[in-house]
Amino acid sequence: MPKSIWNGTLTFGMVNVPVKMYSATESKAVHFREVHAKDGAKIEHRRICPKEDKQVPYKQIVKGYEVSEGKYVVLDKDEIKAAAGDRGKVIHLREFVCADEIDPVFYEKTYYLGSRDDAAPFRLLREALRKTARAGIGRFSFHDREYLVSVRAGDQVLVLHTLRFDDELVRGDQLEIGKARASSSKEVKMAGQLVETLAQRFKPADYEDSYRDAVLDLIKRKAKGEEIDLVAEEEPAHGDDLSAALEASLAGAKS
Repeated sequence: MPKSIWNGTLTFGMVNVPVKMYSATESKAVHFREVHAKDGAKIEHRRICPKEDKQVPYKQIVKGYEVSEGKYVVLDKDEIKAAAGDRGKVIHLREFVCADEIDPVFYEKTYYLGSRDDAAPFRLLREALRKTARAGIGRFSFHDREYLVSVRAGDQVLVLHTLRFDDELVRGDQLEIGKARASSSKEVKMAGQLVETLAQRFKPADYEDSYRDAVLDLIKRKAKGEEIDLVAEEEPAHGDDLSAALEASLAGAKS
């Protein structure tokens, strides 16, 4: 059974909601170790002091912020924790916004919130958020960092999303993107038809990590001593006739 990774309190107005926080996702990525190609030994990473040229025990390592070249201000764990104030234990929901108004580009990571003690305030907040289709916006500190968060109603739980701050986003007008010609009304119509022809309901279970499966299969084959033939991936050709590509795509989709 998943264990909570944070215990605290949600507040809205004068109402306190004791909660536990759980990870909503689990990484399934294939993890590799660094090994020496010559003899297969696992590589070790050691903490070395460049002045003394020797390994430093973990308990002697502290966190420092570089204020000028080679000069650091050192903060211990208690000082860093104190900077968070009560945000390390309390999430104050200061305002409530329409959940659909939050652009997905702001979402960073997702967690579940469950009731910790008295379930009545928890159910009250969840039902209020569900009926109003709103999300509460607040802040809290977690792992030595402040997060902006949104809290919305989920099935049996509250769903907390950590949000990126506005100044963390890269704006589209800051990118070096070539200018494209305006699409004709015929091309726009055909593109819309192609989108509608391929339209489906989103079913997450229909999608699997085929790359991960391919890597794991490759590992199994190499472990058996198979020789692996590497096939170079080719980028699709870029045609100049956009209308012809749309017409061919529509014909293929309909068939």
